[in-house]
Amino acid sequence: MSELAAAQAALKSVFGFDAFRPGQPEIIGAVLDGENVLAVMPTGSGKSLCYQLPALLRPGLTVVVSPLIALMRDQVCQLQQLGVEAAALNSSIEYDEVKRIRQSMRDGKLKLLYVAPERLVRPDTSEMLTNAGVGLLAIDEAHCVSQWGHDFRPEYLELGKMRVALGGVQTIALTATADAPTRQDIGAKLFDAPPRTFVRSFDRPNLRLAMRPKAAARKQILDFVVAHRGESGIVYCASQIGRAHV
Repeated sequence: MSELAAAQAALKSVFGFDAFRPGQPEIIGAVLDGENVLAVMPTGSGKSLCYQLPALLRPGLTVVVSPLIALMRDQVCQLQQLGVEAAALNSSIEYDEVKRIRQSMRDGKLKLLYVAPERLVRPDTSEMLTNAGVGLLAIDEAHCVSQWGHDFRPEYLELGKMRVALGGVQTIALTATADAPTRQDIGAKLFDAPPRTFVRSFDRPNLRLAMRPKAAARKQILDFVVAHRGESGIVYCASQIGRAHV
């Protein structure tokens, strides 16, 4: 059985999906072939499976850098319910849980470790992972590495150094937001050679995007709300435009 066929089998047996989503097979195949990858995929296209499936099929530990504790918690919980050895290291984790995670790593049982960027760049975490046999580094929200995105989480700028500290470990960087200059910036900051890059279309048939010139902003919003009376929605605005009851 080929590695991609094994990934297809695991997709069904572990995650319960009958088929890959568009773009997933090519990315997973590149990761399984040992390539460094930059994947730009729209939200909802299944980016997480692009590192979770290889993590299950290969020896060693996969470290996932994620900036959001809630997302880490959800993914770890889901993986554990599916029978996958997964854990997270972030500011919400108690000391006893950290000890359990370290022991699981030493025993070679842990398959995926989600780490906040601030935690990853700490010297104690770096030392722990250096001895853990990390086989794959997955960097979620990789646009934060770019000069256009690092104000959100400045520790992302240190991830290139962490990759070197882990022995130049194979890396997959994933994001839903990266134009050509940003992709080039990510590649330069994370990799020592251009990664294999995949860019999926952002067309989502269930979403409609439209723009119109701003005129009388308050009236425009009120007209829009009246046209959608009884429906749910969110209106974002740069300044307070007054209150109204519709």
